[in-house]
Amino acid sequence: MILSPKYQLIQKLARDFAEKEIPESMQEEIDQTGKYPESLYRKITDNGFFGIKIPKEYGGQGGDNLAYVLFVEQISRVSMVTSIYISGANSLGSGPLLNAATPEQLEKYLRPVAEGKKFPAFALTEPGAGSDAAGLQSSAVRDGDYYVLNGRKTFITGAPIADFAIIYAKTDFSKGAKGISAFIVDMDTPGISLGRNEKKMGIIGMPTSDIILEDVRVHKDSLLGEEGMGFINAMKTLDVGRLGVAATALGVAQACLEEAIDFAKNRKQFGQRIADFQAISFMIAQMATQIQACRELLYNSAVLKDTNAKDAGMHCSMAKLFVTETACRIAHDALQIHGGYGYIKDYRIERLYRDIRVNTLFEGTSQVQQIVISKELLKK
Repeated sequence: MILSPKYQLIQKLARDFAEKEIPESMQEEIDQTGKYPESLYRKITDNGFFGIKIPKEYGGQGGDNLAYVLFVEQISRVSMVTSIYISGANSLGSGPLLNAATPEQLEKYLRPVAEGKKFPAFALTEPGAGSDAAGLQSSAVRDGDYYVLNGRKTFITGAPIADFAIIYAKTDFSKGAKGISAFIVDMDTPGISLGRNEKKMGIIGMPTSDIILEDVRVHKDSLLGEEGMGFINAMKTLDVGRLGVAATALGVAQACLEEAIDFAKNRKQFGQRIADFQAISFMIAQMATQIQACRELLYNSAVLKDTNAKDAGMHCSMAKLFVTETACRIAHDALQIHGGYGYIKDYRIERLYRDIRVNTLFEGTSQVQQIVISKELLKK
């Protein structure tokens, strides 16, 4: 896809910011300590990056899905954990609000997200309801002007730092998915507590934990949309979220390719650069070709979503499935080219390899994407 000057500028803005503000030394420190620098968070805020997709009337940049994936890809090419902060605000955090919030809710929650004053969390997954999101067991019982929430959400990205969470709970267990409703819940509400900060394989620096709900009382004004419409809200949100995950994986895959090329050109064996061996050069050619195929599929899917094209949701799932699976293979090959050095933490590829793995799990596993795609195709 040939990008217009506007979108090329968006790419350059993200690339220049990442390369200037997120040096490798900072990334190593984040990975070692698990602490994300407040100074970097503030720079993201000051540049308005938490509001890329948020409408201008609510303090955002008003960007479309193509702008969003271009931006996330370039950030992730340098720092995947930073891309998670940015995409968390622009997709799963703001998506449910854009889909169903009242003007009052948008002012109270969406504007502060765009301004970097509040960080959101998307709380759908439960210990017994991951891929089977409709099987969630959290409950929301009406009590006058309030709802009383009970349950446990798990693997919630950003929960320990979130100011509020979009909580999905059943208001009517007899209706299955149609009995799920969504609520905007401030994290300082009595009855909310957190599980342990999970010790993850990658994206260290973005904390993840359970959210525990014990008789949490929220006013009816916290209901997001209508009762029973929560599952639809979540699925619409995940369409855009899947584009973001694919963009994140694509950025890391590009970084893996660059690391492999650099290593292959400098590492010598048997009296020559390993890049001069056909086996290595062909691996690099295959990786680059796969990345370009991923890029075309992702950008096209974003445009289809922007134009509300028929089957846009299916194409988002296709992009998520193909790009994340391909990116993981590229990371594998890049590490293989490094040989034993790739297994050592002194080399960047080791961290990239750990970080990228989660993308086939985030926001619907690869197998869930296959279900979505096949159902759409076979119903025709």
